[in-house]
Amino acid sequence: MDKLQFTAESVCQRADVFLCEKLDKTRSAVKKLIDGGSVLINGKFAKPAQEIAEGDKIEVTLPTAAECSVKPEDIPLDIVYEDKDIAVVNKPQGMTVHMGNGNVDGTLVNALLYRLDSLSGINGVIRPGIVHRIDKDTSGLLVVAKNDKAHLSLSQQIAEKTCKRTYLALLEGNLKQDSGTVTTYIGRSPQDRIKMAVVPPDKGKLAITDFTVLERYDGFTLCRFDLQTGRTHQIRVHAKYLGHPVVGDTVYGVKKQKFKLGGQLLHAFRLSLTHPATGEEMTFEAPLPDYFKSVLDKLKKL
Repeated sequence: MDKLQFTAESVCQRADVFLCEKLDKTRSAVKKLIDGGSVLINGKFAKPAQEIAEGDKIEVTLPTAAECSVKPEDIPLDIVYEDKDIAVVNKPQGMTVHMGNGNVDGTLVNALLYRLDSLSGINGVIRPGIVHRIDKDTSGLLVVAKNDKAHLSLSQQIAEKTCKRTYLALLEGNLKQDSGTVTTYIGRSPQDRIKMAVVPPDKGKLAITDFTVLERYDGFTLCRFDLQTGRTHQIRVHAKYLGHPVVGDTVYGVKKQKFKLGGQLLHAFRLSLTHPATGEEMTFEAPLPDYFKSVLDKLKKL
C-alpha cells in the first residue's frame, strides 16, 4: 500500500471531483477508492459528494497492484535518460503508450518491460511505470517511474503543476494572436463519445493551455503550447477551439490533408521535473522528428 497526501486549495469542491483531477482517474475509479475506505478527509472516511474546504487534509491509500500480465517485447526505444528511479523516453509517432482499445502488443509498456530492469506498480498491471500519457500519433517526451516512491513523487508534481510539459505544433491557418491562454472545460463529446470536446463546467474538467506563436508560414502557424493541466487530447481540442486545428489531425481537424502524414504534427519537445530521489531540477528536450522538420522545410520554401 502507498499513500498520497494533498491539502485543498479551494472551497466548495466535491471530494470525487477533487480526486479525479489530482489523481487523473475516472469518476468511477475514484468512487471505488472512496467506497473502499481508501480516502480520508481530516482523518475521517470520505464520501463522494462531500464538500472539501480550503485547508482540508486529504489522504489517499493506493492498493498494491497485481502482478503484471503484459509481455516484454524487443522494440526499439529512444531512452533519453535513465537512472535507478526514472527513465525519460522519446516516444515515436504511432506507438500506443499502454494496452487498451484493442492494442495488446507493440506498446510503449511492452518495450519498457523489455528494456528496463524495473517499473512502478501503482498504475496497475496494464500501465506499469506510466505516470502520464501522450497520444498514439503524438511524438515526444514522457517520464516513466521505475519504483513506487518515484511514481508517487512524479504524480504529485503533475497534480501540483510543478512538472512542466511543453509541445510544438503546426496549426492550420494563420493564428491571429501572438500568444495567449485557453481556459475551458474538456469532457466527452456529446455527439461522438470517442472524441473529447469543450463542454460546460459540469460536464468536464478544467483545461488550461498557454500558447505562443513561433513562426508564421503561408497558411500555417508553428506554435509552442505549455500545459497547465493535462486533459485527454487537450492541445488538439484547444487548437480546434482556437479555429486552427493541428496539421495532420484528422479527428479534430480537416479530413483532407495537404501533407502525407502518419498523424498530427504535435511533439512533446520539453519536459521539466524535480528528480524524486535527489531533488534536482531536470529539463529534457527532444528534437523535432524528421517528418515534422520536412514539412517545415517545405513551408519555408513557399
